[in-house]
Amino acid sequence: MVSPSPTPELLVEHSDYILTVTLNRPDRLNAISGPMLNALSKTLQEANIARDVRCVILTGAGRGFCAGLDLKDQMSNGGGEGAVQPGRGGYQLFDLHNSPPIVINRMDKPMICALNGAAAGYGMDLALGCDIRIASEHAKLGAVFAKRGVLPESGGCWYLPRLLGWARAAEVAFLGDVLDAQRSLELGLVNKVVPHDQLMTEARAWATKIANNAPLSVQATKRMMRLGMEETFEAAVDHIYLQLLPLFQSEDFREGLAAFAERREPVFKGR
Repeated sequence: MVSPSPTPELLVEHSDYILTVTLNRPDRLNAISGPMLNALSKTLQEANIARDVRCVILTGAGRGFCAGLDLKDQMSNGGGEGAVQPGRGGYQLFDLHNSPPIVINRMDKPMICALNGAAAGYGMDLALGCDIRIASEHAKLGAVFAKRGVLPESGGCWYLPRLLGWARAAEVAFLGDVLDAQRSLELGLVNKVVPHDQLMTEARAWATKIANNAPLSVQATKRMMRLGMEETFEAAVDHIYLQLLPLFQSEDFREGLAAFAERREPVFKGR
């Protein structure tokens, strides 16, 4: 069970094994405040262990997905995650252990980003951290770090080469352009572009298909894909086999075999 959000700046809705998390500062294009950072991390950590959550949708309210960290808010609160103190010639000490980018990267539950509008800076990195990105025709990815004197600090430097390959990642990062939905699709940064009024319907449809599959299988597959990016092939095969053994003992494995033999849709329980 996922707790209600402690702040109105983050909306949480749960139904049919799908958790929909909405960044809710539309007047600020959902720029991330301190309370939003904490609430997002807490919500995702709870979702990752909740048996009644099989897929998470992350989206934004209003016309933007996320304009990045709200630097004004961060500075007024003494500096936030990764904040730089102007004029002090260095970085403030901070702990990223439970920050949203780290939490998202650790997630075994699948995450879909319903990209409803512009995502820039931290917001773009949040989107890249999700497993699947479905974009509204109005969506944009603002890869403008080099035009602001910074770099993709919250995952982008790690995700871009893995998603696009080195040359395309360099193109995106070094040119600092704003990428519209169609260009993002051409590059492979989003999985699909849909009319704006169909975005959540489409994201929900994908999430439902994922949630109807065996959750232990989906989560183990995601975990092995993530870990396999840093392993040799032989190590990955060995670890995958060790993950497979408990799946063979699960009720869902027996249900999958029975459903196949009986030519019906399986009903998985996550056990």
